[in-house]
Amino acid sequence: MNISVLGSGAFGTALAISLAGNGPVTLWARNAVKAQAMQDSRRNGTRLPGVALPGNLSVTADIAEACDSGVLLLAVPMQSLRGTLEDHKVNLARKTIVACCKGIELDTGLGPIAVIQEVLPQAAAALLTGPSFAADIARGLPTALTLACREADRGKELQEQLTTTNLRLYRTTDTIGAEIGGALKNVMAIACGAVIGAGLGDSARAALMTRGYAEMQRMALACGAKAETLAGLSGLGDLALTCSSDLSRNYRLGLSIGRGEEFDSSITVEGAATSRAVAEQARRMNLDMPVTVTVTNLLDQRLTIGEAAAHLFKRPLKEE
Repeated sequence: MNISVLGSGAFGTALAISLAGNGPVTLWARNAVKAQAMQDSRRNGTRLPGVALPGNLSVTADIAEACDSGVLLLAVPMQSLRGTLEDHKVNLARKTIVACCKGIELDTGLGPIAVIQEVLPQAAAALLTGPSFAADIARGLPTALTLACREADRGKELQEQLTTTNLRLYRTTDTIGAEIGGALKNVMAIACGAVIGAGLGDSARAALMTRGYAEMQRMALACGAKAETLAGLSGLGDLALTCSSDLSRNYRLGLSIGRGEEFDSSITVEGAATSRAVAEQARRMNLDMPVTVTVTNLLDQRLTIGEAAAHLFKRPLKEE
C-alpha cells in the first residue's frame, strides 16, 4: 500500500525518507515552490541539510495527489492540526490518518487523535509518537516509537506497514496515555532546560524529570489512561530524550529562559501551548500539577527562574 506524508518539515521529511525503504512514498509540501525545489534538488536543505531524498520519494504540493495513498501520516504542528484537517476535509475524508505531532490543543484541551475524530469522524485515526529526532531517523539511525490506535486490528496493520529498517514500532490501544505522555514530556523538557540554563545543576534536572513524570502519570490516570503506557516509549522514553538533549526545541526554549536570553519566535515549540492548555485542564480537574503550572508562569513572565525554583523547593514536604 502506498503511503503519503503530509508536512515537509524536518520530521515529516525524515519519516518519508525512512518509509521509502519499504516502497514508494509521496511527501506533500504546502508551498508549491518549496515542493518543486525539493523534487528537483532531492534535498530538504533548510530542514535536513546533508540528507538526500531516495529516488522513490516524490514531493508534491498537490493535496489530491498526496491523499491518493491508503495511509496518510500527518506531520504538522499540534496547533495547526485542526486547520489542516478542516482545509482538506474532502481529500482526507474516510482515510487512515496517523498524527505525527505531540501536544494538547490550546483552545479545546484535546490531543491529536481526539482532534482528528472531531473534525473527521469517519476517518480512522492513530498516533505515532515516542523518543525521536528527525536527523536520527533521516540518517537511518535506530529509533523505537509508539503507534497508538484504538482499533487493535488496524493498529497491527499499521505497525507492519510503518515499521522500517531503522524504525521499530510498538503498538498500544491506549491512545489517551500516548497522547498525554507525548504532550507533557515537552512541558517537562522546558522545565529541565530552564534548570540547566540557570546553572542549577544536573541533580535538580533529575529531580524535575522525576517529579514531572509523576505529574504525567497523575494527569494520564485521571483521564483514563494506563500507567504502563506512561512507562513506555511515549512517556518515560520521550521524557528521557527531550529533557537531556539540546536537539530538543522545548529543551532549548527552557535553556534560553534559564539564561535570560531571547528565543527565536519562528521556531515551533509544542510545549509552550501545551503547558497553558494542561494547566487550565488541571485546574478544572483539581489536579496538583506544580511543574506544569510553574512552566506556564515562566513562559508568561509571572515568575523569574529564581522565584520558580524557590517556589517548587518550598512546597510542603510529603511522601513520594
